[in-house]
Amino acid sequence: MGIVTTMHRIEAAEELDPLVGRLKPIVDRIPPGRLRDLLHGVPMGHPAHPILVQVPIGAWASAVVLDLFPGTERAARLLVGVGLAAALPAAVAGAVDWSQQHERHQRTGVVHAAANGAGAALFAASALARASGRTGLGKALAVFGMGAVGAGGMLGGHIAYHLAGGATHADHVVDRLPEDWQEIGQAADFAEDTPVHARIGDIGLVVVRSGERVHVLADTCAHLGGPLSEGELSAAEGEAGTGSACITCPWHGSTFRLTDGAVVSGPATAAQPVLESEVREGVVRVRRS
Repeated sequence: MGIVTTMHRIEAAEELDPLVGRLKPIVDRIPPGRLRDLLHGVPMGHPAHPILVQVPIGAWASAVVLDLFPGTERAARLLVGVGLAAALPAAVAGAVDWSQQHERHQRTGVVHAAANGAGAALFAASALARASGRTGLGKALAVFGMGAVGAGGMLGGHIAYHLAGGATHADHVVDRLPEDWQEIGQAADFAEDTPVHARIGDIGLVVVRSGERVHVLADTCAHLGGPLSEGELSAAEGEAGTGSACITCPWHGSTFRLTDGAVVSGPATAAQPVLESEVREGVVRVRRS
């Protein structure tokens, strides 16, 4: 059975759903707000987890390499400790992303977490063995730990790339938007202060009209492709009465500013594509910004 087949079987493994159901409420205790957005990576514009995991993986891999050479015991022991310290924030960041994904992501994610958890446990045992003077055992445990972390990394890559768990689902729309003005309908046909679905060819749009102003964004949510036109409008946090408004995706609660598509709150990290719009003789026209 090939690796890809194995990963697809993990995606479809409904027997993992009870475990997902027990773990998700624990992760969801981290409330929406600045901390959760920081863990998602909103301030950076892309997920934080792939960056944070570089530290434990790099430290542990370096320790395993150093173990091959004499006189490096102290440095290897230090690197194992650095990896253990860095593993916790990386795991928490991954968990908050995982809690706001689809079933296939979450099933794969619990196996990914189990493999990485086993790797961390083996490196912790390696640190204890080294500290007690059993350097040979510590080196052996580190090798097995690196194998577990490698398996976890493959599953993480499957989530990020094959399942597009960390990629924006809206950026591809930008390259397909027209550079010239295109009509999308009469302004009067778009209900005021209500998200309305519209299209340019096969590209879905969400249109929000507020008086004479019309905001038009890609309808596909950057997070996991939810329909923004089925979402809700709200005032931007701290900007009530300023005329700034936001739209929230109905799937996982990502909130974007209508004026420029900026992420107000995650789990989305990438901004939502926004079209330039105008109303001419009662007709709404749009083009690529």
